[in-house]
Amino acid sequence: MGWSVGQVAAFAHVTVRTLHHYDEIGLLSPSGRSHAGHRRYDDADLDRLQRILFYRELGFPLDQVAALVDDPHADPQEHLRRQHELLSARIAELQKMAEAVEHAMEANRMGINLTPEERFEVFGEHDPEQYAEEARQRWGNTDAYRQSQQRAARYTKADWQRMQDEAAAWGARYAALMAGGEPPEGERAMDLAEEHRRQIAEWHYDCDHEMHCCLADMYVADERFTAYFENIAPGMAAHLCTAIHANAVRHA
Repeated sequence: MGWSVGQVAAFAHVTVRTLHHYDEIGLLSPSGRSHAGHRRYDDADLDRLQRILFYRELGFPLDQVAALVDDPHADPQEHLRRQHELLSARIAELQKMAEAVEHAMEANRMGINLTPEERFEVFGEHDPEQYAEEARQRWGNTDAYRQSQQRAARYTKADWQRMQDEAAAWGARYAALMAGGEPPEGERAMDLAEEHRRQIAEWHYDCDHEMHCCLADMYVADERFTAYFENIAPGMAAHLCTAIHANAVRHA
């Protein structure tokens, strides 16, 4: 006896009205009728409906769907091959869209949701996302990384500017301290090391003295961090590293 229009609508997750419309335009006419004249669909009708819904899902208009499913040269295997090709292309397209969304999400988590003009105003030629992927791979599973991302996602242009200004002011004072011959184990150097730790804790993540010492070691071990501090003052990376360790001992 086949299936009623209501049953097929439930199977296919479409409305009865949709099936009636497909019948009216000749896209899917049921193969049989009940004694009372009601539509009855057989297995072949369901196969055709499946192909119709597949092409509709991919965005084809009904006239093109009709041409595709009525192609006299396309056997069932050909339909499957065509569907596979279309799905592969759709998957690639969706993957690109997903990657674009992921980049947008990452930018939002980093708080780098500024216009190009604002980015240049705040960061100049420095790219704040230059090492974002490396940081995610190295520390993405740590509480510090998650905390940093959560905080950064809330920052406005004014917040980023204040962070940059505070870091620049601190760097200028540390450079002046070095120019004055202050040893890294001296009180002034340790005080500035402590201020550096507190800036990290305020803007990025909770940073105790042990973690601060780990960062200090990285400042001299990683040439990129070393270069950052050396641009402020020659010898600053090593000087600051010693000051940070001395400050940690002082607070032990």
